[in-house]
Amino acid sequence: MAHIDYYFATISPYTYLAGTRLEEIAAKHGATITYKPLDIIAQFGRTGGTPPKDRHVSRQEYRAQELVRQAKKLGMPFNLQPAHWPTNMAPSSYAFIAAQNAGGGDLGALAHGITKACWVDEKNVAEDEVIRECLEAAGFDPALADSGLLAGAETYARNLEDAVEAGAFGAPFYVVDDGARFWGQDRLEDLDLHLAGKL
Repeated sequence: MAHIDYYFATISPYTYLAGTRLEEIAAKHGATITYKPLDIIAQFGRTGGTPPKDRHVSRQEYRAQELVRQAKKLGMPFNLQPAHWPTNMAPSSYAFIAAQNAGGGDLGALAHGITKACWVDEKNVAEDEVIRECLEAAGFDPALADSGLLAGAETYARNLEDAVEAGAFGAPFYVVDDGARFWGQDRLEDLDLHLAGKL
């Protein structure tokens, strides 16, 4: 049975555009997933990337066009300039880690719900109330937003180290236990083919 380490950021637009396709692919192939939310800005710094605001204007313009195109292609609502971006990723990441440890809900729905809150619903995913709403909607105890903060902080930091060690340099990033790596929501089809033994 294949296993996938899923590196993502709770404020990443491309993580939002991934939707719940990873979970559908994993279910199709009987693969398991470990979710690893991380600080994508720190990841950029560690792996040779540049935060969006610091990129050359041509790259910023292309990113804006590409995000809108991908959203249309996927039939997903999308706001290119959300009211609360960038924002602090840590609180939602800690809550996600607590939810993964607690179990009982749908982690794919939670990851999508948090990113959708940012990129569609104009909510600040650094706020406890928003995080609680996302937890509850995905079948988790909303009180998880207030628990396990120290463990969450430790795991969050370790996820970044794991990502760097695994060769992950963006989000979403998928690392299969056979060493295959896939970067971006637009590579999910390739991940599917790989798990099927066709790629």
